[in-house]
Amino acid sequence: MNDPRLTLARPDLAADALEGVVAARRYRPSRRVSVSAPVAPLWRAADTTSERLDELIFGETFDALEDVGEFLWGQARRDGYVGFVRAADLAPARASPTHWVSALRGSAFAEPSIKADATGPFSLNALVTVTAEEGGFARAEGGGWFRRAHLAPVGLGFERDWTAVAERFLGAPYLWGGRTSLGLDCSGLVQQALYACGRACPRDADQQARLGRSVGRGDLRRGDLVCWRGHIGLMLDETRLLHANAHDMAVAAEPVVDAMARIASGPKGEPTTFRRL
Repeated sequence: MNDPRLTLARPDLAADALEGVVAARRYRPSRRVSVSAPVAPLWRAADTTSERLDELIFGETFDALEDVGEFLWGQARRDGYVGFVRAADLAPARASPTHWVSALRGSAFAEPSIKADATGPFSLNALVTVTAEEGGFARAEGGGWFRRAHLAPVGLGFERDWTAVAERFLGAPYLWGGRTSLGLDCSGLVQQALYACGRACPRDADQQARLGRSVGRGDLRRGDLVCWRGHIGLMLDETRLLHANAHDMAVAAEPVVDAMARIASGPKGEPTTFRRL
């Protein structure tokens, strides 16, 4: 069955690429736009009081299918999630990105100077198209001047240890649907850590629980995933778990046995699987 989270279709409208795959009264081609805001929430409905399903970050691509008031309905190209994004957070598609933001977060300046007016923050894994360089700065199309040390070329300079990347988020606030160090959820943490290592990663915990291969509970090591119904975390070593969680309302590290015992008393129950990437 087509996962509705990842299928740009409703009974009345679907992307033309899905004609003959899903049933809809109309099919229409989508148009490609880019995220122009540092962060652009993706909502369940065309209403900022609805559920935040996901976030898009600067430079990511959105395939817009329908204008709904101040929103566009479409699909995030990077992780495939479908929802509504404010049109004000989007702009016409830019050239292919040349660099990605490798710092946890950083500013962009109006001029190649740290004393110039700054915007942002721009988050880890944001995508930029560098159009000029001057001194220690690089100018990104639509974004301003970034410190060159905060950028890495697309396809190069990836991190090697996704757990080390995830540790950089320690203490970041918990935010349902979030993907940045200003607020993120359990699967957002895993996704961002893997993206920084050049690895594809789906958005939600149940999807991530199918990554890699299964390992035994007694065989856990650094980098393994511990998966529950609707929750996920990464092992820091054989005994400690790192996860963005609503108990601490933050990214926190704790003994995995303590996390398992606490979570087992609630609706998520015991872990469903342990995965090695």
